[in-house]
Amino acid sequence: MRTNKVWRVGAAVAGALCVVAAVAPTSAAAQNGGSAARHVLPGSRPPWQSNPRFRKVASVDDTAPVSAKVWLAPNDAAGLTSLAAAVSDPGSAHYGKFLSHDAYVQRFAPTTAQVGAVKHWLTGAGLKVGSVGPDAHYVTVTGTAKAAAAAFGTSLAKFNFAGETVQAPISDLSVPDLLAGRVLAISGLTPAGHKVTHYDLGAPAGFVNGTPCSSYYGEQTATSLPAYNGKKLPYAVCGYTPSQLRGTYGIDSSGADGSGVTVAIVDAFDSSTLQADADTYATHYGDPGFAAGQFEDISFTEGDSDVSPTPIEDCGGNGWYGEQALDIEAVHAMAPGAGVQYVGAASCYDDDLLASLSKIVAVDQASIVSNSWGEPTVISNDKADGCTTKNPCLTIDQTIIDSYESVFQQGAVQGIGFYFSSGDNGDEGATYGYIHPDYPTGDPLVTSVGGTSLGVSAAKNRVFETGWGTAKYVPAKSGRKWQLDTAFLYGAGGGYSQIFAQPAYQNGVVTSNPTGGRAVPDVAMDADPTTGMRVGETQDFALPSRFGPAGTHYGEYRIGGTSLASPLFAGAQAVAQQTRGRIGFANPLIYSLAKSDSPYYDPTSSKPDAGNVRADFANGYNADGGYLYSLRTFDQDSSLTTSTGWDDVTGVGTVTRRYLQAVDAAG
Repeated sequence: MRTNKVWRVGAAVAGALCVVAAVAPTSAAAQNGGSAARHVLPGSRPPWQSNPRFRKVASVDDTAPVSAKVWLAPNDAAGLTSLAAAVSDPGSAHYGKFLSHDAYVQRFAPTTAQVGAVKHWLTGAGLKVGSVGPDAHYVTVTGTAKAAAAAFGTSLAKFNFAGETVQAPISDLSVPDLLAGRVLAISGLTPAGHKVTHYDLGAPAGFVNGTPCSSYYGEQTATSLPAYNGKKLPYAVCGYTPSQLRGTYGIDSSGADGSGVTVAIVDAFDSSTLQADADTYATHYGDPGFAAGQFEDISFTEGDSDVSPTPIEDCGGNGWYGEQALDIEAVHAMAPGAGVQYVGAASCYDDDLLASLSKIVAVDQASIVSNSWGEPTVISNDKADGCTTKNPCLTIDQTIIDSYESVFQQGAVQGIGFYFSSGDNGDEGATYGYIHPDYPTGDPLVTSVGGTSLGVSAAKNRVFETGWGTAKYVPAKSGRKWQLDTAFLYGAGGGYSQIFAQPAYQNGVVTSNPTGGRAVPDVAMDADPTTGMRVGETQDFALPSRFGPAGTHYGEYRIGGTSLASPLFAGAQAVAQQTRGRIGFANPLIYSLAKSDSPYYDPTSSKPDAGNVRADFANGYNADGGYLYSLRTFDQDSSLTTSTGWDDVTGVGTVTRRYLQAVDAAG
């Protein structure tokens, strides 16, 4: 059941905190946790601890090693909030008047003296200070659990958390009073509730799409398989190619290719074959590979995480490599002239992904940042855990929101926009037992990209586009009909936030809102794995396939998920920016264009088939083991539904040439 309460409105970069000129604390009490000289960071205690089911099971040994990042607040937080809104609003006299990176640093970044005061406190508390993050967003520290507990005014314990034993602080964290307003958050003290997942729905390693499949929508029909609702349905496409997607979304007819624009991509980890695979893929379909200097990899060291001693094992290791290939190849497919900057994080935890985002705004080369990952804002669908509409077991604490938003707002004032996939589990009810959008896609300071199912004709035109949401059917034993296998298999994420109120830019477009929360998504692109894109990747193939013998080599497969939608939209934005320059935070513009003579394609404008038939190799590689047939439906997305205008599956709609022209003209 959907709640009618917005649980919490996120602070905009800690705007309510008073910014105090930082000076070095002089007393031992201020340095080491004296209770009379402490400033509490509200909302920094893991919110899931309010549920007694996640009980303390042990104390953390005093000598246990601890690593963390101390996130610092910007100077003049209220001024940053105001400026970020003004430069993003097409109705403002300051629209598009972005700051240079140097100007941002001079006005808003913590000063050397302020960073020195924070470092002085940390070393005085017995912690070892490491690196200072880009633009002084954070300071890294290491030490013992005892020293960390004293420094941050808490104790560390081990908790039973969703079937695991995890470390976490037992209370809100605090800092010396003289640093009040200087520290936003301390991250890395617990992994619980801060682990993200990627949103690609491709296949296991080495997977090869079965045949028959169609080279364009409807090319081949499954005549030997049962009809559905009286109609024989088409076989799924083999995976759309770059030129098919550019043609459908009006990119080629626009005459632009994204030249002069750079798109950044953030994922966990860093595959060694990213550029080689992207070049092979592009040239296979008649596009140029990356020119010298067009692709840049500035990733963090893989696995060097503050949060976990075993981040590669925790995060699925090279399971992220397919996501990386998808993101890079999708951006290059849509905008072959654009630069691509890849910034792999050290792990899949918030702490490390935030570090990658802060690096991008500091480098200030990319003006578009695509992110195909996220995390739920609740933790479990086990009713024994007590997660209900009145006690939703929130996992996203306020201080981590403030840290994300400090980076998002820096990006906004510099003309950098952040785009996040909306998720692949629909309303999340079936997965987590509670209906809610994911985070960070639900933050009002990012553009949330939902998903569609897309039909592309032989002439590279849109046959249809509708909401992505899938029920799965398999042939009945009689072979004469389809029988339901899974009522909801997957679909685009969306809904209404319980953390953030509906932002003003959605007013007049989002007209029905059951919770009053930020509505998700904002826009949408192709995401359905049944109508997905072909992606090329070097993988380990356990058996021979049409791509070669068993072993490690390049191969291609169809992939989907809103992990596809976000980089597709990022590529389209690069094309739109080619002549107009930076858009920055795009949502105020996106919604202003929707208010009259909308340039978007509304996914209710065409009526698709009920679904498509998939022919999958039973062994995942070749026909030796036979075939598995299934029917995958369109536009059946949990409790989320498509409708005319904005809806909670596709937002305001999808990209057209008119949209690209309207964005250019609005510059």
